[in-house]
Amino acid sequence: MALDKGAAFRALHEEPGVFVIPNPWDTGTARILAAMGFKALATTSAGMAFSLGVPDGHVSRDVILDHCRTIVAATSLPVSADLERGFGDSPESAAETIRVAAGIGLAGGSLEDHTGRTDDPIYDPALAIERIEAAAQACRSLGKDFVLTARCENFLWGRPDLDDTIRRLQAYEKAGADVLYAPGLPDLDTIRTVCNSVTKPLKVVMGMPGATFGVAELADAGVKRISIGSALARLAFGAFVEAAREMKEEGTFGFSKKAIGFAELEKFFTGSPAS
Repeated sequence: MALDKGAAFRALHEEPGVFVIPNPWDTGTARILAAMGFKALATTSAGMAFSLGVPDGHVSRDVILDHCRTIVAATSLPVSADLERGFGDSPESAAETIRVAAGIGLAGGSLEDHTGRTDDPIYDPALAIERIEAAAQACRSLGKDFVLTARCENFLWGRPDLDDTIRRLQAYEKAGADVLYAPGLPDLDTIRTVCNSVTKPLKVVMGMPGATFGVAELADAGVKRISIGSALARLAFGAFVEAAREMKEEGTFGFSKKAIGFAELEKFFTGSPAS
């Protein structure tokens, strides 16, 4: 009997080595990634927002959840969602977010300790821990598997305090998180230090400004899961903008030489992608 998606997603974290979980932003990109052989997918809140023509963080709860349904329905792969801060500040809102996320078929999701406020961007440790505890309890009550990722946002919000980041991740692990995540860690030594400071799998994100490390290097540092956040979406939008600039400013269409062939692209949607 096949594993359900949550169990299949958890199994990826229990296998030897590291795995890459790329981030599509619509049905087409999800199906391309599935056809290429990736084993799981993750949503990107920024990629979704850009596809809707709004800045990151300016999308409603209902729209985010509808987007998650779209990515879940696009393929048979497990999907982990960027659930931001859980659509509220309270532990109760964190728990309800998990219940709703599991109900739409997600195999996992991440909750962050960013408050959404620039003047006070990181939750007080006590509240942050209570939120993960409530989310973990909600996971256990589901009756099916759901992989909870706890995010420490220090390095993204001007607080590059490694000691505090490690303390928070250790507390989130104790509170019941299945995977730990501190986006923005600056180098391999820091990543290795964090990996050695926790016992649960560590996720990192590549494709952000700054150093980008290879899969083998990250595996050697102890990383289990690698996502790329909005990098693929930004790459695609960047190519679009450059093409539009060429048309507008140069009056030429050289960009079309770099476009993927029509037939090759269609193969991804017919079950026989080109290698």
